[in-house]
Amino acid sequence: MNQLIKQCVGVDISKESFTACVCSRLLTGEEQLSEVLEFKNLKSGFNQLIKWSRKITVPSLEVTFVMEATGVYHENLAHHLHKLKQPVCVLLPNKVKHFAKSLNVKTKTDKVDARVIARMGAERKLSNWSPPHPLFKQLRDLTRGYSELMKEKTVFTNRLEALNSGYEPLSMIMKSHKEIIKQLDKQLARFKVEIEKLIFSEEWLAEKVKKILTIKGVGLMTVAVILAETQGFEFVQNIRQLCSYAGYDVVQRQSGTSVSGKSKISKKGNSWIRGALHFPALVASRHNSIMKTTYQRINNRNTYKMIGATAIQRKILVLIYTLWKNDTIFDEEYEAKRKAQKIPQRKAGRGISSLPAQDELKPKDLKFSFV
Repeated sequence: MNQLIKQCVGVDISKESFTACVCSRLLTGEEQLSEVLEFKNLKSGFNQLIKWSRKITVPSLEVTFVMEATGVYHENLAHHLHKLKQPVCVLLPNKVKHFAKSLNVKTKTDKVDARVIARMGAERKLSNWSPPHPLFKQLRDLTRGYSELMKEKTVFTNRLEALNSGYEPLSMIMKSHKEIIKQLDKQLARFKVEIEKLIFSEEWLAEKVKKILTIKGVGLMTVAVILAETQGFEFVQNIRQLCSYAGYDVVQRQSGTSVSGKSKISKKGNSWIRGALHFPALVASRHNSIMKTTYQRINNRNTYKMIGATAIQRKILVLIYTLWKNDTIFDEEYEAKRKAQKIPQRKAGRGISSLPAQDELKPKDLKFSFV
């Protein structure tokens, strides 16, 4: 009954180094944890990790390397292991945090985190990680760089406006801010050209993007961000999973008669997607007839206008996903045609008519393979 059924190497990684622990799970449910060792976050450290794990694991049983997505510091190790054809799992930080709470682990150190990640890999059924397509990785780097530059421009623009509103602003500081904004505009233009060039370098991608751009209110940068952050929807299996990944899943807080909180979106997802959909949603709520109807319907029963705007953001995201999957253009009259011809409503994810509004969603915990 002491048969070994699973072996996992838990890795807690940081900028300079990482700690690792091996968890072996037996058929009886018992778990055995190895000592925790520290390695340099370099190629030499990666090779030492592999040699060490092979010494203390059973060769006949597959070993899975499990790590937490820590900014960009985990990427080199994940790519190195994948090139060596080793199974790799990359976990979202909140998943590890909740698992640690379930174990009643209150201490947080690198060694403790490595043990927790190793146990999670041994106990849970996790999806293997695979590196993003080179095209979508380049697109992600470019779109994130563009977004960061836009934030910097906003900061210096606000500072310049504040100086202008003050008494006798120093001309040197004013000139400095204007020069910085001018340089940022040049860099933003360069990024935009590179993003457009990358998208239209592949004919199949360019055709799909052109069809998505038929949605009123949606621009090229918005589509680029969404495709980059979802890797062209490669790992998306359904609409609810996509909304959960972007942080648009609805969270309810209700218990008995004493606790009755307001429903809201979790925001525990990809913030780059939500940021890219903010302004397109405002434009669509004014100039897209379908979106405008939804926006007005939701806001008629809510005093806070951002509820309607958030619903439009989610609706645009789902619509982009639907057009991408169906490889079709946006038909503003689709719903009216469907009702006139009495065409049955398609299943979720397979037709524009099946897109539920945010206020019709029910919260559901969904997983998503992500780096």
